Amino acid sequence: MSKADPNGTQSLRGSAQDAATEFVFAAGWNVVKRLPERAAYRSFDVIADQLWKRRAGGVVQLEANLRRVHPEASPKELRERSRAGMRSYMRYYSETFRLPDWDRSRISETFILDRVEIMDDAMAAGTGIIMVPGHMANWDHAGAWGALRYGGLTTVAERLKPEGLFQRFLDLRSSMGIEVLGHGDEDVLATLAQRLQGGGLVAILGDRDLSRSGVEVDFFGERASLPAGPALLSIMTGAPVHPVTMWFAEDGIRGYVHDRIEIPEQLERTEQISAMTQELAAAFEQGIREHSVDWHMLQKVWLADLDGGRRRVDSTTT
Repeated sequence: MSKADPNGTQSLRGSAQDAATEFVFAAGWNVVKRLPERAAYRSFDVIADQLWKRRAGGVVQLEANLRRVHPEASPKELRERSRAGMRSYMRYYSETFRLPDWDRSRISETFILDRVEIMDDAMAAGTGIIMVPGHMANWDHAGAWGALRYGGLTTVAERLKPEGLFQRFLDLRSSMGIEVLGHGDEDVLATLAQRLQGGGLVAILGDRDLSRSGVEVDFFGERASLPAGPALLSIMTGAPVHPVTMWFAEDGIRGYVHDRIEIPEQLERTEQISAMTQELAAAFEQGIREHSVDWHMLQKVWLADLDGGRRRVDSTTT
């Protein structure tokens, strides 16, 4: 390759970085699975503390997000929350890497969902149900629980880079009975609607807009953008949509099923989606405020942080 080909050189560097990232991630994954459980937790606490001290790995953005959730908190209190938040985040990885080796009883017994009868009734009625969790506690554990209890689950996942890393998470979730559709893949919305019409369970993370063209809402007193997909799917299929918030407990995870978000029939579709997504945001506010250290949001959510305050482009995309 000639020196006059900077794009080619950048491509090679990018490929090398991707390969290195995948190697380190895979090596860590394999090591954690072999460690005694207590040692694994301690190791990930150390990693969390090191990232926190260096303000690396998304800590700065995490603290900016927590400042919106707790505007009354002092700088010292925010730092304490962010440290606990990083430990919670690393607990997610520690448990997720080991999750395929857990037996079914452990997966089921260590996830306790308040108001689970809402899900049971919807699944028994054959209507399907749209669960909308946030990036809280361990959503992979929750997905494995749902797949076991209801015979399967369909979700949408962000395409991670490198591709090999995305494939590892895809294989992990597939091994637990979770059907994963890649965000941005063709016919994702149609496939999700088909699963719901067949009486299936669909789970979509709803506290961050990956499309950059979602629905603008008020979120902790500032404008943010959340995905339109949950509301749109409910309108298309009639399936009930429920926010779910979760938090870590000593012996596992607790979760809470919030009330159904009703479709405001008197509004036009675009207004329906906006109104329903605002209700989703309100439910997340309640759960996140109560369990903010278990909200693993190390990315930008609010418009003020995104491209200088970008505005909504299309409220009907996922």
